Amino acid sequence: MKGQELIKRYTEGKRSFFKAELVGAELSGADLSRTDLGRANLRGANLSGANLSGTILSKANLREANLRGANLHRANLSEANLCGANLSEADLSGAILIGADLSKANLKGAKVTDVQLAKAKSLTGTTLPDGTVHE
Repeated sequence: MKGQELIKRYTEGKRSFFKAELVGAELSGADLSRTDLGRANLRGANLSGANLSGTILSKANLREANLRGANLHRANLSEANLCGANLSEADLSGAILIGADLSKANLKGAKVTDVQLAKAKSLTGTTLPDGTVHE
């Protein structure tokens, strides 16, 4: 599925895109709030500035995805693969990241209040909101 097709279906009222194949999709600035993208393959997708508030992204592949400035308020990212993802300036307040893999992710400037991060698989090489790198 291409990014434009997903946006069209969302506009038509569809909210379930479970296991969708969206590798490298262009979704910057898209409003996909309260959507089910569980187990979706969004590897390398551009979601910069997208509204993903309340979206289910559990077990999604977001490896090397661009989520710069995205709204992930109260999003469910449990067990998501966020290796190398750009989450700089993103709003992750209230997000669920239980069991997520954040190795080498960029969280510089991200809003991380009330984030649930228990049992994160890895934070190795992750750039934290204050700009320091976790070792």
